[in-house]
Amino acid sequence: MSNYTRAERILLKTHPEYTEKWVQNLIAEDPSILGLGDLVFRQSERTQPRAGRLDLLLQDPDTKRRYEVELQLGATDEAHIIRTIEYWDIERKRYPQYDHCAVIVAEDITSRFLNVVSLFNGTIPLVAIQMQAFKVGEHITLVFTTVVDEMSRGLIDEDEEQETAPADRSFWEQKGSQLAVGMVDKLFEIIKEFDAGLVLKYNRSYIGLARTGRANNFVTFRPQRRSLVLEVKLPQSQEVDAEIEASGMETLTYNNTWKFYQLPLSNGDIEKHGDLLKRLMKQAYDYRNG
Repeated sequence: MSNYTRAERILLKTHPEYTEKWVQNLIAEDPSILGLGDLVFRQSERTQPRAGRLDLLLQDPDTKRRYEVELQLGATDEAHIIRTIEYWDIERKRYPQYDHCAVIVAEDITSRFLNVVSLFNGTIPLVAIQMQAFKVGEHITLVFTTVVDEMSRGLIDEDEEQETAPADRSFWEQKGSQLAVGMVDKLFEIIKEFDAGLVLKYNRSYIGLARTGRANNFVTFRPQRRSLVLEVKLPQSQEVDAEIEASGMETLTYNNTWKFYQLPLSNGDIEKHGDLLKRLMKQAYDYRNG
């Protein structure tokens, strides 16, 4: 117990030193603390035409998706919600070439706020993050927890089955390569170890999985000429990020829009990283089917 230090919750709204500007600067220095992925800082106090200033503009370097972030010390209120949505709407109209997401960060996400968000869910890409400040010894730390995530806006598997034209193995051997399709076979053998009832389902945009005629795409495969892109449908977490990075595989990409890890695999990677790939695919399987 000699190494234990009790954390003391503090409220930033009433604190004389740790202000909203202090939080803003911390996020600008390291946007990853929000838990939205490896984002980059674009601008703070971004002027909005006839509408004040946006606290933070962040961007995903891979997908180019932009995040309009508004900070609120204390509890959320109506003005904060309206301002967040208004800034998101202005930015998406000014820069329609990007995908945009509104983000509210507050110390207290009230139940009334959650009810209001439910009205927009599925219409506006909106994320709510609760921020808690703790004093640990002589240090201050912030903990960010996503309490409202945006609704996944994509075709559900049944719609994909109806709207995606069928293909076959030879189609992918020509579009990609025999090598890449062979890598799909190796990964599929691993998958059958925890669900022997699945079969490969060939579509023109990807190779998926199905059981008894119904899609079960907890992972999808996209064969390339010299490689295979494995898409693992899991919520992003620091633990999974660290595990993938420590493995030495090619730089990972997380698609925040569609919520999957995108892993490019070269010849030999399956043999080299088989245990990790099996673990990730099993986690995705349990998340999807649990």
